Amino acid sequence: MLIVGVMIVIIVFGLIIGYLAVVIFSPFLTVDAEDINRISKDNSIPKYRQSISIPIEDTFISGWLYLPEDMVNPVSCVILSNGFCGTKDAVLEDYALRFIDVGVAAITYDYRYFGESGGEPRQLFNGIKQMEDLRTVIDYARNQEKIDENKIVLWSTSAAGRYGIIIAAEDKKITGVISQCPSLDHGKDDKLILKREGLGYFLNIFMHAQRDKGRSRLGLSSHFIPAVGKPGSFALLNAPGAFEGYQSLMSESEHFINKICGRSMLMMQGPDVTKVAINVECPVLMLVCEKDTTVSPDSYKGVAEILGEKATVIKYPVGHFDIYKGEIFEKVMDAQLIFLKRVLSE
Repeated sequence: MLIVGVMIVIIVFGLIIGYLAVVIFSPFLTVDAEDINRISKDNSIPKYRQSISIPIEDTFISGWLYLPEDMVNPVSCVILSNGFCGTKDAVLEDYALRFIDVGVAAITYDYRYFGESGGEPRQLFNGIKQMEDLRTVIDYARNQEKIDENKIVLWSTSAAGRYGIIIAAEDKKITGVISQCPSLDHGKDDKLILKREGLGYFLNIFMHAQRDKGRSRLGLSSHFIPAVGKPGSFALLNAPGAFEGYQSLMSESEHFINKICGRSMLMMQGPDVTKVAINVECPVLMLVCEKDTTVSPDSYKGVAEILGEKATVIKYPVGHFDIYKGEIFEKVMDAQLIFLKRVLSE
């Protein structure tokens, strides 16, 4: 019996080693991402904008600081954090320039490993690191003579929608939080994907994540997964409308790359927002897309209930990517400016 047991262990161990060898070294597991068509854009720099570089650990965060003209006293500031794989040269400036119009400074930035920021490996999505980046940008803002350190509002969208709430739970000086089409309940969001894609989707993601992790341990090149793709394709985001949404939002970006480092999917992504929301003391504006297919339309509910009267929830009968452009964008901006006027005057 002992010999049989030993043989079973050897066989199982051999199968595991064989599986990992195939996963790590097989050239057939390389996945090509669909191209995001680029369009030419106006490369002129808004007069309000200046480039900034913020040291963090052994690298740096690349950002843009927007300051109103003719400032006499320090002004309030909105710090904008992009969603999944987003870079500062797509989408965020549209919001920042609106804030400038009402005399509020703004900062946009690239997370480490993305865009013009430093850090290796490239395209690594790490929620814990991204929130460290946000804390570092907050510290930078508070040390600027032209910014009122007591009037900082955190703005975040989509996959980063929880960041502002989590930071505000620990940092009582934060004045307000704007959370747009946020992913706040990963359980509900994953169920939405499971229902649409099936268990095979998650097993496939796990295999590609193992491949990248194994390659990193052996000092080999990173293995990338497409960040966004059309329905039925293999990509982290392949919900109906996701590819077209990214196509619209990222077409003018010089730095968006449609891929994500596979090991990202094996990393802890930070605290559960439902566990810390009780500690938030400032007002929170939640902007929800009722026809969302990327994030569960109910993803916000648990956190909103915990926040109680501190939360203002506004719903729009649109999809996840409709909120960034056109008529809905104008309505969303009106709501955000009203919110800013209220919290910054308190």
